[in-house]
Amino acid sequence: MTDLERLGWNPFFASHFTPYEKEGLIPARITIEQKTHFFAATGEEELRASLGGKLRFEARGEEDVPGVGDWVALRPTPGEQTATIVHVLPRKSKFSRKAVGRERVEQTVAANIDLVFLVNALDATFNLRRLERYLVLAAGSGAQPAVVLNKSDLCADLSRLVSDVRAVVAQVPVYVMSAARSEGLEPVRNSLGVGVTGAFLGPSGVGKSTIINRLLGREKLKTRTVREYDGKGRHTTSYREMVVLPSGGILIDTPGMRELQLWEGEEGIEEAFEDIESLATTCRFRDCRHDKEPGCAVRKAIEEGTLDRGRYAGYLKLQREIERQSRSYDTRAQAIEKERVRKLTSDQKRNTKKR
Repeated sequence: MTDLERLGWNPFFASHFTPYEKEGLIPARITIEQKTHFFAATGEEELRASLGGKLRFEARGEEDVPGVGDWVALRPTPGEQTATIVHVLPRKSKFSRKAVGRERVEQTVAANIDLVFLVNALDATFNLRRLERYLVLAAGSGAQPAVVLNKSDLCADLSRLVSDVRAVVAQVPVYVMSAARSEGLEPVRNSLGVGVTGAFLGPSGVGKSTIINRLLGREKLKTRTVREYDGKGRHTTSYREMVVLPSGGILIDTPGMRELQLWEGEEGIEEAFEDIESLATTCRFRDCRHDKEPGCAVRKAIEEGTLDRGRYAGYLKLQREIERQSRSYDTRAQAIEKERVRKLTSDQKRNTKKR
């Protein structure tokens, strides 16, 4: 296995890199993303990199610039430990969310990941509805999701909470651990073979950096305790970073997310709420709104207690959010197209006058 393959390089990326190899560029993977620069690993060394002028100019938004986990085509600076990022190779998978703010802008959290570990803490901050939200996004990422329940040593009713989670996540693997005590780490470590990339995602204070430190066997990433007065986490990771484990697996640590807004989630809804989607197909009416219609299988399941009312409420909330995002996207797309046509017409009129 080559050094590049240990970083996750495979035939998919190699095939897309072929045209750039003729330009004398080299492949590299983004390991750190900061505000003004990046670090990229070539398999032999790590270079400080910046965006090329053309790439920066043509980028329509954050989705077009590299993030941690991306494979890029680099032009190294002779005699220096720096390089220019000329191209971003197509992504095999990505975990995205809507960037914080009103405007509908995609923010790629991690790219080219094989496994998405959705980390939750088994303490006072545990929230089953929040886990469902993460599952919707993970389902549309192209990576395999897994749930990590950390801080089992702080949970007074462990079996009940784990049972509640398993009822929600269906076939998704669930790993229970206490990173502080180095307990339950092996299943996660074993799932990350050589060249396999995993991303840890979750809110602040759930212990993502602590878990990675335990898997690394050293204190590489900074950690902080949660606030005592409300149990909420403090942001420790201020930027995304990729690390290679001694076992050969690769992990991406991300800053805790105070706000997780959906980007695109129709397919994710179907996967994360497969039980409700399946029930809906057995309703008497195809367009059943699960309100007062006769023969509604969903409402019957709620009344009989086989479907949790809170889970169904969460399902409806996420559906409404996705619908709003879709309408917002259509409005923005129309505005962009209108502006493009206006500029094109203006240019044509200007050229006609010159003639």
